[in-house]
Amino acid sequence: MCGIVGLFLKDKSLEPRLGSMLSEMLISLSDRGPDSAGIAIYGAPSGNEAKITIQSAKPEHDFRNIDAELARAIGTPVNIAVKSTHAVVRTTPDKIDEVREAIQVLRPDIRIMGAGDVVEIYKEVGLPEAVVDRFDVRSMTGTHGIGHTRMATESAVTTMGAHPFSTGADQCLVHNGSLSNHNNVRRELIREGMKFETENDTEVAAAYLSSQMAHGKNLGEALEGTLSDLDGF
Repeated sequence: MCGIVGLFLKDKSLEPRLGSMLSEMLISLSDRGPDSAGIAIYGAPSGNEAKITIQSAKPEHDFRNIDAELARAIGTPVNIAVKSTHAVVRTTPDKIDEVREAIQVLRPDIRIMGAGDVVEIYKEVGLPEAVVDRFDVRSMTGTHGIGHTRMATESAVTTMGAHPFSTGADQCLVHNGSLSNHNNVRRELIREGMKFETENDTEVAAAYLSSQMAHGKNLGEALEGTLSDLDGF
């Protein structure tokens, strides 16, 4: 099971409704994935801002004063917008790696959902409509987005096991199916320096694509490589 939705807007006048439209699409697939849900929203680039979406099981503790602590750590102000168990940290593109490292030092229990110039990623356990309401997805604007409703078959139902998975800047992947050789591919990617947050096979597929593009392939070429390098469906 599981359900996938995606929407790419060609009509700019519809961008304020992106979150609303994607939300209804996601909710309509609740029967295919009642365990958890997630969504990635791509906003318009500002040119001088980068974003990191973070998640915490203890947001009231982990998010308290984190903006001030991060500012001291990197020597420049950051902005943070909290949405339930997630928050979006905004900084300048040249500081994004420093911010990521500082988050891991200052709040080791925080998980990074995704990062880049335009993407925000929200995912949680629960029915799709509950996840949509929790993060006020209907009010979000942007140019395109993807979402996923999950019915777990081979791994635990957890926030980190929900899709999308992001392993590269402004990159994310949702996947309906199962990979049989993900452990072998994960080991190869770890040797290359890739880091993983979960044991989920889809995170491995996302990391495979990020690795292939880091080695110079475009997205189409990286996707084509999955046909020979990833086993499963």
